[in-house]
Amino acid sequence: MAVDVTDQTFQQEVIDRSHSVPVIVDLWAPWCGPCKTLGPILERATDATNGQVVLAKVNVDDNPQVSGAFRVQSIPAVYIMKDGAVVDGFVGAQPEHVIQQLVQSLLPNPEDQKVQALIAAGTEESLRDAVALAPGNEDAICSLAEFLVRKGNSEEALQLLARLPETDRVRHIAAAARLAQNPIDNFDSELTALLDHVKADEVKRQEFLDILETMGPDDPRTAKYRKLLTARLF
Repeated sequence: MAVDVTDQTFQQEVIDRSHSVPVIVDLWAPWCGPCKTLGPILERATDATNGQVVLAKVNVDDNPQVSGAFRVQSIPAVYIMKDGAVVDGFVGAQPEHVIQQLVQSLLPNPEDQKVQALIAAGTEESLRDAVALAPGNEDAICSLAEFLVRKGNSEEALQLLARLPETDRVRHIAAAARLAQNPIDNFDSELTALLDHVKADEVKRQEFLDILETMGPDDPRTAKYRKLLTARLF
């Protein structure tokens, strides 16, 4: 699959899309001889993946912002993007067998595909199967933990999350799991009551932080209470 990308569409077609599939960015120009050789090779290789790898073609003459972002000095220049970041690349034409190997290396393996299908199914059985198949997969563990919190099994959710390094998602689910064990009707009242205890009582400090995590950064109260917490701690 190949798409023509411009300065205006780069965010959506490349950066955003790379969070779901690998994107190969081909920086080329009409006057570039090697580009005319490499381009069709890239198209054939990515077309054969049936959308599992996307080719984004960028004419550097017409799209100076993209070429400037990549600091292009020579073309053809090719970059591989996953999850919004460049993970690999090369400059100059390459033989077809090299491109074929590169594209094949970007395809998900069958086990990853099965895990993602189980997560997408979203049942307790499928989520447990996903974790059993990939015990270290963050998405599988977090998805099951979220399900268990909704089901009222917060203790098991916390045990699962303990397997993972702390990330924003892990921290948010863990906070929700702890709060679910002792539901709070009014966050403002609870936060105000906890302020007098956050410095000396680690449990109450964690509860305070869990409430802030649950409210999230977009809640205007979060910044206010974080400042109050800092003032009490320091």
